[in-house]
Amino acid sequence: MTYQNVTKWLALIGLAIFVSGCTPSAQVVKIEGSTMGTSYHISWVGDAAQAQQLQTKIDDRLVAVNQSMSHWQPDSLISRFNHYDSTEPMTIDHDFATVMAESIWLAEQTERALDVTIAPIIDLWGFGPQGQVEQAPSPREIAMAQALSGINKVSLNDLALSKSEPLLTLNLSAIAKGFGVDVVADLLEQHQIGSYMVEIGGELRLRGTKPAGKPWRIAIERPDPAGRELFQVIEPGNMAVATSGDYRNFFEENGTRFSHLIDPRSGAPITNRLASVTVLSPSCMRADGFATAFSIMGTEASLAYANEHKMPVMLIEKSISGQFNTFYSDAFKTYVNDSETAQ
Repeated sequence: MTYQNVTKWLALIGLAIFVSGCTPSAQVVKIEGSTMGTSYHISWVGDAAQAQQLQTKIDDRLVAVNQSMSHWQPDSLISRFNHYDSTEPMTIDHDFATVMAESIWLAEQTERALDVTIAPIIDLWGFGPQGQVEQAPSPREIAMAQALSGINKVSLNDLALSKSEPLLTLNLSAIAKGFGVDVVADLLEQHQIGSYMVEIGGELRLRGTKPAGKPWRIAIERPDPAGRELFQVIEPGNMAVATSGDYRNFFEENGTRFSHLIDPRSGAPITNRLASVTVLSPSCMRADGFATAFSIMGTEASLAYANEHKMPVMLIEKSISGQFNTFYSDAFKTYVNDSETAQ
């Protein structure tokens, strides 16, 4: 069995990367750091003198998010909930409640293509904190894990979170990173910063422009595990950008490739031809969740939903012959400029 699993900034499950496209300016302040098992890169137009103090506040805020929802931290709030073998409500914090409310809504919207209760299934396939597995699980093992899952088994009432199945566990990795981007962007705005680009592990949120009115430009990578080639450059404006793909996070067994993207309804990795999904939304948390859900739903269902709800979405399929086919929702087409390059 061969595993290939790289962090989101380097492997780019998120796939989006920065495109500088301008000469350096003293007005653009840049900081970087580590969080959520990956890296962050933040740029804003403002006073460099406040960078150190602001980065401390950003790091503290992200530590709080991790302490709330990182299933990799044994003492986090989500880890406590996962080990809480009772159906009685447990009190959670505001961050956790915000992400859970969004997760429940997304599950309803996508008919459970996104379901944050499938932690046992993710672990079963070797993509969770327990690490790699030696072989693909059996149908019986999948059925047993599915019996412990289901968003309908979770209830949220203000800050009271409960589960009807005591052994149910949560994994918020499909949405919590986007929430992290949002809280950092909100923190910048609280400090009267109106032009910025926030990136955590490939997920981004942008606002305003660079000096001289130049737009923030984002490059989306071609979903090819053999190399790193730019595919599309966009100017998102005041939007968040999230991209999901499985081409650098999978394992192989006896020549069969198993994606890290698990369909909660089947309990098995996806088998559609989608290689990459990019979603734009005012909320990075929402873009993050939909990018994962659309990867599972497939091209036809995703485009239908995106057009019905006027969502900017780009889908890249890889054909059997290895060719890439691109599909845009109607709302995404306004962000596409074929003349744009990464230079």
